[in-house]
Amino acid sequence: MAEFTEDGLRGVVADYEAGRSAALDRRDARLRAYHAQGWRPVDLQRVTGYSRETIRHALHPEVRRAVNRNRRTSAPVTPARPTSAYATYGSRKPYVVADSLDALRGPTTGTVSLPRHLDWSGDPSYDLTRPARLASMYRTVLNEAASTHDLSAWLDGEALLRLWPTLWLPAPLRRLWEDRFPALAGARLVAS
Repeated sequence: MAEFTEDGLRGVVADYEAGRSAALDRRDARLRAYHAQGWRPVDLQRVTGYSRETIRHALHPEVRRAVNRNRRTSAPVTPARPTSAYATYGSRKPYVVADSLDALRGPTTGTVSLPRHLDWSGDPSYDLTRPARLASMYRTVLNEAASTHDLSAWLDGEALLRLWPTLWLPAPLRRLWEDRFPALAGARLVAS
């Protein structure tokens, strides 16, 4: 049986870090190859799911090295304590709530493309036959709707009731909708 020492434990970490670093270098080289073949950074983001910053670091390794070097040499920042009047973005963001669930008569089948003011991502199209894409579209519309017209154009009341327990939504948004429509709160309780 191997002896479990501090040096052995440091070796475990060193092996992991070396493997991770090599995998990162391979991934970045492949992303740069795609970029060299005409793939735009936004397309790389859309397909891989990586953030804009991750793609930027992959395409420009010198940026990642500079960021990492600065992180190691910078003094840790102590976050400022918010004042008692501080309100998080989620609690300040204005959300729109429908007048009635029956007024929500949006599409439930086919493929739809949301307008830019609701979904400004690289691919605002949603295949509604795929449950995950349907839920993603509902989450996007609920978060970004600017009017009750947006809600009635893109959401369906019955589908919303069915999806409600599984949607990841900001607490203030969920509270507003459940206060207006107790059936949504009930659907969530039944599902749990």
